[in-house]
Amino acid sequence: MERLLGKTAMTLICTIALCMSGDSFSPVIALLAAVTMSSVIQLLGGKAAAVIMLLWAGSCIFFPPMLLTLPVLVCDAFREKKLWVLLPALAAMPHISSFTYTQLLLTAAAMFAALITELRVSKLERTVDLLTSMRDEGTEQNIRLTEQNARLTEAQDNAVRLATMQERNRIAREIHDNVGHMLTRSLLQAGALSIVNKDEKLKEPLESLRSTLDSAMTSIRESVHDLHDDSIDLRKVIEDSIDTVKERFTVDLDYGCGNNIPGNIKLCIAGVVKEGLSNAAKHSDGDRIKLVLREHPGFWQVVIEDNGHPKGINSGGIGLRNMEDRARSAGGTISFTPSDKGFRIFMTIPRGKHT
Repeated sequence: MERLLGKTAMTLICTIALCMSGDSFSPVIALLAAVTMSSVIQLLGGKAAAVIMLLWAGSCIFFPPMLLTLPVLVCDAFREKKLWVLLPALAAMPHISSFTYTQLLLTAAAMFAALITELRVSKLERTVDLLTSMRDEGTEQNIRLTEQNARLTEAQDNAVRLATMQERNRIAREIHDNVGHMLTRSLLQAGALSIVNKDEKLKEPLESLRSTLDSAMTSIRESVHDLHDDSIDLRKVIEDSIDTVKERFTVDLDYGCGNNIPGNIKLCIAGVVKEGLSNAAKHSDGDRIKLVLREHPGFWQVVIEDNGHPKGINSGGIGLRNMEDRARSAGGTISFTPSDKGFRIFMTIPRGKHT
């Protein structure tokens, strides 16, 4: 905008200088030619602009009134960084005697002002470019820092979750090894006492004690299983399973399951994935496996697909039956689809009672 205002001011000064000429026709032609060429220069730029500016400067030799439009040409030449295009105008210097002192003074002052204005605008543009670059770099750094913070937060969350799982495993082992064994011994002792007891008055209390110990043992067993199931990191188990076949296959894992998956579902999915990868290693001649695990609002989904040509797969084989049994035990369904493009395993487990 500032450059446009400066150029407008230069055009106005050139108009005043041209109006001081005695002729009324030549100044109009010179002004119209200057405005037209300046507009075309600004529109085209590059080599085409340089050619037009050379023609402009050269026209001063044959049409002296064009000398009074040089301030506008200076603006365009400075903007295009081609001040050398003004050189042809030097050949028209013998014609300056045809202008008045005031006209020459206005033109010289306007050319000087054009240089000062363009220098100032160029400096301002460089400053704006620098500030814009600094702003962009700052924005990029903020984005990178945000991403790094997100990764650090995720890593911290994973570390906390892993530590929690390890602690749950430890507690489960402690309960199983200590409390569970003591309750088992107490149950055996209570049963032995019930057998050797001859006093009818003690028979009912001993039976009540055995029943209480049995209930406590059942409760402890369920708690231990729950702690163990919660401590299973499904993604880690899947990644460990992938490591067993990565020497033969490139495995593309698309994991989209949350952390709140019931233990029996985790065990089912992990077992099916392990068996599916093992079957691919035994029977597929492909080199790539696509593994998809998804948690949807109504069900969990597992897809295992390789790009080989399945051979030697028996629909009644132990591996496929094991996967069917696992899916059925979790209330889900599983299908096996061999084709020329590979072998596909598709399992869904409805959330239903598991949520």
